[in-house]
Amino acid sequence: MFSKEDRQQSRVRRHLRVRKKVEGTAERPRLAVYRSEKHIYAQIIDDVAQKTLVSASSVEKEFNGLGSNKEAAKIVGKMIAEKAIEKGIKEVVFDRGGFIYHGRIQELADGAREAGLQF
Repeated sequence: MFSKEDRQQSRVRRHLRVRKKVEGTAERPRLAVYRSEKHIYAQIIDDVAQKTLVSASSVEKEFNGLGSNKEAAKIVGKMIAEKAIEKGIKEVVFDRGGFIYHGRIQELADGAREAGLQF
């Protein structure tokens, strides 16, 4: 009998495959995205120093609205870009975290690009 593959395990495997190629440096850190059912999270990470430089999510106090839709993802993308530009970060490497580049992930990326991040 066939057993159905776990979606979370598949996503983690895809994420590890992407992480082999994507690395954040001090000059060009990594924009990592995580999507849960209720919220969306984004971090800008320097992998060499192993530090999170900037983070934004739909859980933060300054965020208003529902965290599980495309509009929220676009707002979080703009929030992370504004915080990054304040810290002097203009270029990043996008890490979709094993998620398909579609829907909320794509909207977050578009929001960050609109606010001035380059990737």
